[in-house]
Amino acid sequence: MSVEAKETVSAPVPIADLSKLAVPTLPSVTQQPPKSNSLWSSNPVFSYLNDVYITISEHRKNLGLINPGTIENLNKEVSRDVFLNQYFFTGLRADLNKAFSISPAFQTSHTLSIGSDLPPYAFSALYASEDLFFQGNICDDKSFSGRINYGWDKHNISKLTLQILERQPPMVQLEQDYQANDFSINLKTLNPSFLYGGFSGVAVASLLQSLTPKFALGLEAMYSMQPLSPPDTAVSYVARYNNNGKWIASAQLQAQGSLVASFWKKVSDKVEAGVETQIAATMKQVPDPLMGVGFEPVIEGTTTIGAKYEYRTAVFRGQLDSRGKISAFLEKRILPTVSVLFSGEIDQFKRSSRLGLGLQFEAAGNEQLMLMQQGLIDANGNPVPGAPAVL
Repeated sequence: MSVEAKETVSAPVPIADLSKLAVPTLPSVTQQPPKSNSLWSSNPVFSYLNDVYITISEHRKNLGLINPGTIENLNKEVSRDVFLNQYFFTGLRADLNKAFSISPAFQTSHTLSIGSDLPPYAFSALYASEDLFFQGNICDDKSFSGRINYGWDKHNISKLTLQILERQPPMVQLEQDYQANDFSINLKTLNPSFLYGGFSGVAVASLLQSLTPKFALGLEAMYSMQPLSPPDTAVSYVARYNNNGKWIASAQLQAQGSLVASFWKKVSDKVEAGVETQIAATMKQVPDPLMGVGFEPVIEGTTTIGAKYEYRTAVFRGQLDSRGKISAFLEKRILPTVSVLFSGEIDQFKRSSRLGLGLQFEAAGNEQLMLMQQGLIDANGNPVPGAPAVL
């Protein structure tokens, strides 16, 4: 069982390739109906419920449903894979990554930056095995963020996220994932506390259920309770359609009246494209001759379109939104262990621009890893066809 690695942290984490080891494997086993015993067979009510359960289980099995993923990754193909929001940076940046082992994966990273919103120095460490994933980041201002994922079995994954920032309250998030054959359940709580005579914090529960092998529906409920404040609740509805990986469409109707819709398409083996539209309905104050102050509904929307190109030694991402902002990100490998990073953004309406330039170095902890980084041998130590012979 592999554990999903995904963590939102304050410091840049250039450890991207090894995090693929922490993607949870979806279960392939089918649900088994409850075993028949004297109680379920002799009692008329229990016997009827048992027959209904078996009928529903057999019907779901015949539909050929698959696990739809989680609501957190509803539109990850667009927002994380194609768009460059998580990769963009400004100023000068240098990353030094060092891998000590592959199975289990252990890697460290040092990041230096100048003239950007990133901290001047950040240290990151990653450890990933079949059932455990750990990632931690610490910056020069003593801020810390970390994430631990543990897979109990093929269905259950527990997650802990901790963030400590300077002059800000700490953040703790507890999360539990349950992934079945045709649905996913996620439970999470943010800064839970019972020190004020009851629960305080934020609790979120979500469910995503496959109705057909390609189409899934779900909902997400949020409950927030803060001391000396009334509780707040919200419910969002989501839908996702996956056409066998050729194109994926998703939509999320949030409780605040906003709608987020995205579309992703695999153009070719090397090209992916995506578009995302966000529409929000708000109330705006306007002068009123009778009441003095009135309100009128205002609908605002933003559409972003982007593309990702994968070349043999480079990856390019570009995007354009309806607010006149053009962004680009390029990662070019100039040597087997050295890559150049470039990011740029032009805001046409504000007449402003931002640029970022970085270098990424990869070092190996032993000779075998060094030969793998140079493309001379594979993960099993065998020579790569066409590569120079290893002396």
